[in-house]
Order: sequence, then structure tokens, then C-alpha cells
Amino acid sequence: LIEIKQGHYDHWALYVGDGYVIHVTPVGDPSLSGSSSTTLMRKARVKKELLKEVAGNDAWAVNNKYDCRCTPVPVGEIIWRAEGCIGKEMAYDVFDFKADDFVTKLRYGDQVS
Repeated sequence: LIEIKQGHYDHWALYVGDGYVIHVTPVGDPSLSGSSSTTLMRKARVKKELLKEVAGNDAWAVNNKYDCRCTPVPVGEIIWRAEGCIGKEMAYDVFDFKADDFVTKLRYGDQVS
């Protein structure tokens, strides 16, 4: 897992080799949803890009933060699952979004709750 410090926000990506990462990035404008319009939903797309383009001048580091208590899925399976997600879109609640959820689930499966 790669943690990219972007100001007050941490962006997370999964390193898959040859300088590339797979990550989730917002697309479009946020929109209100739900009966009370208190949920701000945003669309995100899974992309494969070069780490140097995703991080730019921001600091980044490897952070496999759950390795001390969880066994990672085999590397080949992590990459296979991640590449199968490229191009897919998902919706997320801006106020309840955990930036590392997508890549954490790829690396550890359902071991992290």
C-alpha cells in the first residue's frame, strides 16, 4: 500500500509493479442524495497510473499498516483483483469515506474491519 500525503488528505494506492499503482479517484461533481439530502455522494473511478503522476511532488511512502495483525492475500491475487477493477465506477459518501478502504480490502481481503 502506498500512502500519499496531499496536504490534510491522505490518498492511498496499491503498487502493482513497473512504477504503476491502482487507486480510486473522484470524477464529476458531488451531488446531494437521500430523502433528507444530508448525504453528499461522489462518483469515483478505479485507475491504473504511474505513481510519479499520481503523487506528483507530494510525499509518499509504503504503508502496509495492517501487516502486523493481518496476513496479506498472495501478491498475484491482489494484482489480479485490482486489475479487474480498473475502469469501474463506484459511489461514496464524502463525509463517511475512508480513503484506504479500497486498497486495504485488495491487500487483506475481509480480515480488516
